Amino acid sequence: MDSLITAAAYALTAGDPLGALNRVALRDDAPALALRGIAMAQLGDLDRAKALLRSAARAFGPKEAVARARCVVAEAEIALASRDLGWPAKALDTARATLEAHGDQVNAAYARYLEARRLLLIGCLDEAEHALAELDPAPFPPALRTAHELVVAGIAIRRLRTKTARAALARAEHAAHHAGIPALTAEVECASLVLNTPAARLMARGEERLLLLEEVEALLASKALVVDACRHVVRDAHTVVSLARRPVLFALARLLGEAWPGDVPRGTLIAQAFRTKFANESHRARLRVEVGRLRTELGTLADVLATKRGFKLVPHSAGEVVVLARPIEEKHAAVLALLDDGETWSSSALALALGASQRTVQRALDSLAAEGKVQSFGRGRARRWMTPPVPGFTTTLLLPGPLPGN
Repeated sequence: MDSLITAAAYALTAGDPLGALNRVALRDDAPALALRGIAMAQLGDLDRAKALLRSAARAFGPKEAVARARCVVAEAEIALASRDLGWPAKALDTARATLEAHGDQVNAAYARYLEARRLLLIGCLDEAEHALAELDPAPFPPALRTAHELVVAGIAIRRLRTKTARAALARAEHAAHHAGIPALTAEVECASLVLNTPAARLMARGEERLLLLEEVEALLASKALVVDACRHVVRDAHTVVSLARRPVLFALARLLGEAWPGDVPRGTLIAQAFRTKFANESHRARLRVEVGRLRTELGTLADVLATKRGFKLVPHSAGEVVVLARPIEEKHAAVLALLDDGETWSSSALALALGASQRTVQRALDSLAAEGKVQSFGRGRARRWMTPPVPGFTTTLLLPGPLPGN
């Protein structure tokens, strides 16, 4: 490897893409194409970066398996940055195996971190943890240790383990400082904001207040009966009853939770749970049936008792009933939560992350675009969606992944 290639590689390692391009911008040999691709990725021109890396992979000879594998890893990183979550994970796994076989442990570990980050984005927390379990970050350079701690923090945040998340972010900040890469430091700072901004609203006894993630974690571990409108479950510290597939039952549970310790009139339950303005005898009969179903679902946690004017929720052992809701109520909140990271997403990637059909996601995006809440760039397969983040709020509780006990 000549001196210009070596100097460009060091510049990229230090987070100086312009310095790297100054050395290899006019060269078309395979190593230069690869370095130019990485530099363009750092500068944000992801389409150009992807094309350069593919050209580099083709230009490397059949005996340069390690170099081609590194190009595959770099292309996977670009796919992750552009939220192209459908890229073939098998190709990355093959490249990782090639790098491990040839002793390139650093790039092999980075390939594993990329896969863990992809799994984290689509809510596969167990798989992401398994991908990290085989790695010890201690011998790796600071930038790679930072990547490791960011994934650890991301998993901990999704699982509402705030102490673990804070410790991981502190280690990430320390490693990013030693790496000396401003973009990496900014990424750690952005991740740390999640722990210091409101994540949910608590509604209890007719009052509302915002909660941080630490407060949400403490609430779920308390003796309160929580009607969780972020995950559509009813739970206490030991038992979780999911009503995610029973929207009418959850609507009734939320109305009863918001009114606790009082009751809710039958007319209010019918109007809001059944979405009708006019109640007749058939609605009242349906309400009795749905309340009976809710009573069966919540049998281990609470009872639903009839009163003179309606129904009320009576917990078995919990001392209080509270409702945990999103900081901002929005029909397509899950879509906005993913777009809130500031990156550009394709509708197919959003569908993969949300576990929904692409057509359902596209209808949601069209609705949000009509309201001016999202905007798109490009056409056809190249079309991407994004939205500026909502200031002052974190949307962690809207993202894919279970709460503790699920």
